[in-house]
Amino acid sequence: MGIYQHLEEYVGLPVATFNEDTGTEEEDDGRGAGSDPVSGEDFPPAGEAAWFVGTSFDEEPFGEVFARFLETIDTTEVTALIIGYWGASYELEKVPDPVALLTGAAASFPKLRSLFLGDITGEEAEISWIEHADISPLFAAFPDLERLEVRGAQELSLDPIKSEALKVLRFESGGLPARIVRAVGASDLPNLRHLDLWLGEANYGGDTTVADLAPFLSGERLPALRHLGLEDSEIQDEIAAAVAGAPVVARLESLSLAMGILTDQGAEALLAGQPLTHLRKLDLHHHFLSDTMIERVRAALPGVEVDLDEQEKPDGDWHYIAVSE
Repeated sequence: MGIYQHLEEYVGLPVATFNEDTGTEEEDDGRGAGSDPVSGEDFPPAGEAAWFVGTSFDEEPFGEVFARFLETIDTTEVTALIIGYWGASYELEKVPDPVALLTGAAASFPKLRSLFLGDITGEEAEISWIEHADISPLFAAFPDLERLEVRGAQELSLDPIKSEALKVLRFESGGLPARIVRAVGASDLPNLRHLDLWLGEANYGGDTTVADLAPFLSGERLPALRHLGLEDSEIQDEIAAAVAGAPVVARLESLSLAMGILTDQGAEALLAGQPLTHLRKLDLHHHFLSDTMIERVRAALPGVEVDLDEQEKPDGDWHYIAVSE
């Protein structure tokens, strides 16, 4: 489901797109606030932007674009990096592993704190087509990384990790494998404040069960967690019922059960469970709640910002998540 546009801002910084269409052959020895010797494009100072590096189908190979980025921009000042389209297995040339390229160049990014892996639109590749590899090496290569966001989950691999620095971890997927969820649950992330898991549906590899969420819900892991997103799920009602009695909720500031198949049954469980009035925000957008239940939720949480946008209507007995293919 192609609902994405490329990021225009990331972690409070404007996005600078490195790889505009190539053209002139001007030479320039400047780095940072210089220009690309291939395209002739002028760039802002390296530390004042979030840098987007990617390619397009049948265009310059990603590996070459990335190498040119390293040569052109003073990456020692880059704090935020966005990796766009890097190719797919059906293309003729061997597709580079962006994680291998990043870890191989880690010494060139001493200030990198935020990384978005897979800022890829539906026109470039549907979310379920985005092919990854093992992202575990990123944490050893970038021990000061504070934010990691990953779009797509095909062939995605992750071992349990340890990071004192990581504060934000997000996975956007139409089908997040349970092995990834379990790896996050087994990780040592004492300062993680924000966790988003787009769980997706079984047709696209989303085989996570409520049992797999136990390390998050019990409150035994992730002691600094203040935002939890368990979203885009076809078992959203079951998740809502589990959240209703989950110890972790008491220390959250915001909770998202959005984008999934949440019906009156799940909302009833939430209302019958522990108090949610301490939350700053409850995000339930894209739901299948009745008008009556919507009013009950709002009335029960008068001081909470509740997002109940995108009230969906089932197609017969068919309910659907917001992001799948």
